[in-house]
Amino acid sequence: MGTVGAALIAQVARQREALAARCGRPIEVVAVCARSRTKNRGVDLKSMKWFSDPVALAREGDIDVFVELIGGAGDPARSAIAAALGSGKSVVTANKALLAKHGVKLAALAEKHHVALNFEAAVGGAVPIVKTLREGLAGNAIDRIYGILNGTCNYILTRMEQDKMAFAQCLQEAQRLGYAEADPTFDIEGHDTAQKLSILASLAFGSKVDQRAIYVEGISSIAPADLAAADELGYRVKLLGVAVKTPKGIEQRVHPTMVRKDSAIAQVMGVTNAVTIDADGIDPLTLVGPGAGGAATASAVLSDIGDVARGVRTAPFGRPTARLTSVRKAPMQRHEGGYYIRLQARDKPGTAATIAKRLAQQDISLESIVQRHGKDERPKNGSVPVILITYATTEDAVRKALAAVGRDRVIFGRPQVIRIEKN
Repeated sequence: MGTVGAALIAQVARQREALAARCGRPIEVVAVCARSRTKNRGVDLKSMKWFSDPVALAREGDIDVFVELIGGAGDPARSAIAAALGSGKSVVTANKALLAKHGVKLAALAEKHHVALNFEAAVGGAVPIVKTLREGLAGNAIDRIYGILNGTCNYILTRMEQDKMAFAQCLQEAQRLGYAEADPTFDIEGHDTAQKLSILASLAFGSKVDQRAIYVEGISSIAPADLAAADELGYRVKLLGVAVKTPKGIEQRVHPTMVRKDSAIAQVMGVTNAVTIDADGIDPLTLVGPGAGGAATASAVLSDIGDVARGVRTAPFGRPTARLTSVRKAPMQRHEGGYYIRLQARDKPGTAATIAKRLAQQDISLESIVQRHGKDERPKNGSVPVILITYATTEDAVRKALAAVGRDRVIFGRPQVIRIEKN
């Protein structure tokens, strides 16, 4: 009964007649559960039965559907959902953390009791990506799915680019506006995106949900210089969650990524979410919309409830849990693609030749090289920023080349490396 719960109750009341017409029967909220009974939530709860224990509500005999909006990967959300499924009730949840950790087991329980486990709101807010993958593209083989799955990070990167602000300043602004938590680590270090990606990868490729199989890197290292360089080179930096089918298996990764400015995903700014799907037989499909907030999330929850009311029930992850395949964490060393590399190089003769030699030793070809000499960019330690854009190469080759450059002592500090996503 937080922001989303209150928004859901209000939307059910507003759409009562339309829902009955669309679903063939009325939808009514008959019981609720929350910590505080006296808190003013802006909705009328007088006609609803009150529970202090969510597990007791889940087992209540008079309800058809249990809606879980508690959050968290453990109890009480997990016990309440298991109780509802075990007593033959369908469940609608927005809990990405729980699904990322226990989704397969809960899906198996739903299958055992022949009830629905719906979770459109767990990924992308109002963006209907779960149903698109599970139902709309059931006849298409998917090659890659990638997207902006965290509005906080996208807001920070947008402000850094547009207003030339430092990361720390943008983060403070995001916290002030309520886009970022007091402890923003889960968002800015990529873990929220990883949980959502694990769910999408399962739907797209028929694999078990496993957040541990995802390489994760956040945005805290991104500097205004990276965004300025990206702009000059025709790119924009986004935190992407990417799952792609490769000859070595399913590669799942979360990291800052350069995307071409003329791509659909690059146009998505602020707190908005977007997901692009590459599938056989169709051009890339991009879904864009609000990824968080009470009204947006409640919209997705109510859509799932409507499916239950209509009698629609599909396997939670698109196929029976027994047919979901195991997935291992693909070593990032095997990743192939283009790279942006920013170095603080010693401003002396031979430095560029040394860097080029180390790249050549790893068969890395350069698409462009930019050496900046602006007075505002030249540090006092006698170095100059050098920006390299590579053609497609491997992560292993890049790491080995940069390690050799470091041993040559021709650069200061740690190189900045951002992967370039083909789109």
